Amino acid sequence: MKVALVHDFLTQPGGAERVFELLCKRYPDADIYTSIYNPRTSVDFGDRPVHTTWLQRLPGSSRYFRFLAPFYFSAFRSLDLREYDLIISHTTSFAKAVRKRPDAKHVCFCHNVTRFLWDTKTYLREFGPFRQLTPLLDRAFEPMRKVDLAYAQEPDVYIANSRNVAERIKRIYQKPAFVINCPVDGDKFRYCDRKGEFYLASARLISYKRMDVIVEAFNWLGWPLIITGDGPERERLEKRAMGNISFLGHVSDSERKRLMSTANAVIIAALEDYGLVPIEANASGTPVIAYGAGGVLETQQQGRTGLFFNRQSPESLVSALMASKGMDWNYEAIRSHALEHFSKAAFFTNIDQVMERCLAA
Repeated sequence: MKVALVHDFLTQPGGAERVFELLCKRYPDADIYTSIYNPRTSVDFGDRPVHTTWLQRLPGSSRYFRFLAPFYFSAFRSLDLREYDLIISHTTSFAKAVRKRPDAKHVCFCHNVTRFLWDTKTYLREFGPFRQLTPLLDRAFEPMRKVDLAYAQEPDVYIANSRNVAERIKRIYQKPAFVINCPVDGDKFRYCDRKGEFYLASARLISYKRMDVIVEAFNWLGWPLIITGDGPERERLEKRAMGNISFLGHVSDSERKRLMSTANAVIIAALEDYGLVPIEANASGTPVIAYGAGGVLETQQQGRTGLFFNRQSPESLVSALMASKGMDWNYEAIRSHALEHFSKAAFFTNIDQVMERCLAA
């Protein structure tokens, strides 16, 4: 059986890219496709070839990939995948649009519906130049929503990373989805029961991650905060941050591992559809302080692996941070929970079952 693995774009590090890397290791003989690929800033597959689209040839495409949104659907439609018996698209937006032979199977591992189209206000809130273009966005995105909805009918089977996302796929795309929670690679995270005084936020610096809430809360408290990750919001956030807040940008895997394991807690202020960062923190034995909505409700246990705050506001986060000071965390139990419930073994057992059902149909 000839298999193709397809991802939206491989230009940045993130949770979706880490899951795609695991899928590629699971299917070592599969061919890899994406729209744009930059091994320096995303997954490095070594000698394994990565097939790209015509967007790869555009100057600056890997740096300005967000501005190419109107062209991704046509780029993926241009791929010739007729030789493949099984196509696994791995997507938050565009890769589900690929075409296949009538007798082939297409399984879509969907991390979300195309968020900037269906949740525009949240996704692009305060996002650089888009703030001035808000009145035009609905008019520009309406035809793209229709195209997205049409191409969402291409996959034979959907897999969602959470119940939250499965409900969204059903509501918007009118397609049922199996729910399989994404795993963490326990070997990539080290356990440490000696925590430092600093707190950690690790995310792409884009608007919906609500890093502004975290920065403002730590401005008030004056506690040490380290922020890893990069994105269009970085300059604005750095201007607002006080001296107790450090921006490290992209860090190596070894440095990220060290920070995860020694942070006092990892902070998440976004409404995440699923979110790997909280599980990665837990796999390091580190508690999470998170906005209590969306995917974290499926991965965190209040008072055992982390604490929730109920509003995306600095005041609400500060209250949770103060409460966490009095917690007697069992770091070993935190790590055990992550490795037992979100292991690679459990993930691929569920994936294999879905693939078998799909191919048998």
